[in-house]
Amino acid sequence: MIDLYTAATPNGFKVSVTLEEMGLPYTVKAIDLMAAEQKEDWFLKINPNGRIPAIIDRDNDDFAVFESGAIMLYLAEKTGKLLPSDPKARSQIIQWLMFQMGGLGPMQGQANVFTRYFPEQIPSVIARYQNETMRLYGVLDRALEGRDFLVGDYSIADIANWCWVRSHAWCGLEIDSLPNLKAWADRIAARPAAERGVSVPPRTIDDEAAVKAARAMLQR
Repeated sequence: MIDLYTAATPNGFKVSVTLEEMGLPYTVKAIDLMAAEQKEDWFLKINPNGRIPAIIDRDNDDFAVFESGAIMLYLAEKTGKLLPSDPKARSQIIQWLMFQMGGLGPMQGQANVFTRYFPEQIPSVIARYQNETMRLYGVLDRALEGRDFLVGDYSIADIANWCWVRSHAWCGLEIDSLPNLKAWADRIAARPAAERGVSVPPRTIDDEAAVKAARAMLQR
């Protein structure tokens, strides 16, 4: 039903975890980022921005959707899962989804780049993005006080933010000082569908090779 074009990144995992949680049948089209497959003409017809993830819904006239948050919303509306119909709860979940897309993802992404991939180590820049990522973690930690999930039941908002928080160590951060966030992250990690989703597609290179590849991509 769904063709998923993806790679082993937090944004890619957002969609594979969502599909696994919803129990939707899908096929995986692994995109080779190092070979710039996402920039090829055939892929740009699916996502003109040349990024993963993207989907094609074969059950809906081969409808293409790009941008991870937009895909999550599309799938939630398609299935009626992981997004409630109550207007207020629905709005709150979308707010937390936008928080991830506009804040946590970009800031942690830059923390990853300057901590791991950039050819020069620039301490002030690393500190700027690590500090901002930790600030955003703190926002999540306070929101999770006395709650199992961000808004009521488990939702696409939890999936979106968790797929980034779970890789905190990659940009040199720890979350032990944020007990609500850590408990929430562990709670989601224990879900079988989440565990399956972060293995799609399987990772084929080790950390050292991943860093070298990412550095090479920055030079293009």
